[in-house]
Amino acid sequence: MLIRSLFVAASLFLLPMGLSAQVAHYEPNWESIDKRPTPEWFDDSKFGIFIHWGVYSVPAYADPHAEVGQTYAEWYWNHMQDKKGPTWAFHLAHYGANFKYQDFANQFKADLFEPAQWADLFARSGARYFVLTSKHHEGFCLWPCPASWNWNSVDVGPHRDLAGELTEAVRAQGLKMGFYYSLYEWYNPLYHSDLERYVTEHMLPQMKDLVERYHPAVLWTDGEWEQPSDVWKSTEFLAWLFNNSPVHDEIGVNDRWGKETRSKHGGFHTSEYARFMPPGVKLGAAHKWEEDQGIGKSFGYNRVEGPLDYKSANELVHLLVDTVSKGGNLLLDIGPTADGLIPVIMQERLLQIGAWLKVNGEAIYGTHPWRETSEGDVGYTSKSTSVYAIAEKWPGQELVLSAPRPTARTAITFLGRNAPLKWRHADGKLRIEVPPLSISDLALPEAYVFKLTGVE
Repeated sequence: MLIRSLFVAASLFLLPMGLSAQVAHYEPNWESIDKRPTPEWFDDSKFGIFIHWGVYSVPAYADPHAEVGQTYAEWYWNHMQDKKGPTWAFHLAHYGANFKYQDFANQFKADLFEPAQWADLFARSGARYFVLTSKHHEGFCLWPCPASWNWNSVDVGPHRDLAGELTEAVRAQGLKMGFYYSLYEWYNPLYHSDLERYVTEHMLPQMKDLVERYHPAVLWTDGEWEQPSDVWKSTEFLAWLFNNSPVHDEIGVNDRWGKETRSKHGGFHTSEYARFMPPGVKLGAAHKWEEDQGIGKSFGYNRVEGPLDYKSANELVHLLVDTVSKGGNLLLDIGPTADGLIPVIMQERLLQIGAWLKVNGEAIYGTHPWRETSEGDVGYTSKSTSVYAIAEKWPGQELVLSAPRPTARTAITFLGRNAPLKWRHADGKLRIEVPPLSISDLALPEAYVFKLTGVE
């Protein structure tokens, strides 16, 4: 077994046949890896869809009134271990003490899953990329991966390559696809008995298989807090990924590669249900960042969440604007049901965001933070010679701004309408005459975009 372990580890990181003379661009250390920029396509995209889907979608339960983190339905198996907690009480009432978590796998059928319908929804939402949980902390894989011991969606449950089917459908819509992958597994015996073998014979081959099989544009790791990055062999894997993998020049990665790496090493930094830049990230810093939230309080589908647990379309668009104005991307999560349906309230929210972006996407896609991120309830983005002032509320007859300094070249328009707006500069403020609201304005989430050119 030791010989096999060494062979697997070596085969993962050696250069492909015929490329032995190739000089690696990145060495397997953080000083070198951290110099690799996040791809431009990722920064320009601004909006992506996160998808948490797995065996946990069958019980689909977490206490929505608990603290953030305890509201995550995808943690059902872990929450079951607290015999005084609400999840175990729910489990006893609905399934009984002898019903094991593994028994849910046969009920995870995905029998109504239509990947083309999902992909069409994603495209209409205005999202530019998606990230699917290929494997969460439960260890169940949504593709026929190596070393999964029949704990995957092809051998049990749906008997389908869910990751592959969705990848094909999403690419047909012209969107980028990516995968979430948990480095650790709660109850994998090998993880607890022989960590070295777990990493070299299980974890690393699975990640490499994801990359070589599907060519993702994003690899979003998690569960890193259990071990330091040298135990996960993160820098070795990333050196292979950035130098010799089939997606070396396109793929973006996050910062969850070891208990010491978040907001310090890797690719784009991540914050979770935070709505602010993660620690250590400053406006204009070299590292890109991404805010990750569910439409509700859970990432995985939670069937006991009510309407008040879901963010409104207004709140979601405001979250997107706030994130982008500070230089971040928004990765907004949906939790499909076990049979493969996206809940109607989540579909509605995505379509509402998409309708807003169809009119106002110019102020989001491909933009950069301006010298001021916001003033009051107005956020700013910029692109080329334009500045976009995005008001969270209808300003009434006049929008008054302090940050922009007009010049003789200044011109202002309201996105969605071609006519220029009248403005004046008085008392050190830019005062813009606002046109009346129209029926089409009222049909969109509340966020109104004024395009300013020729301002300082």
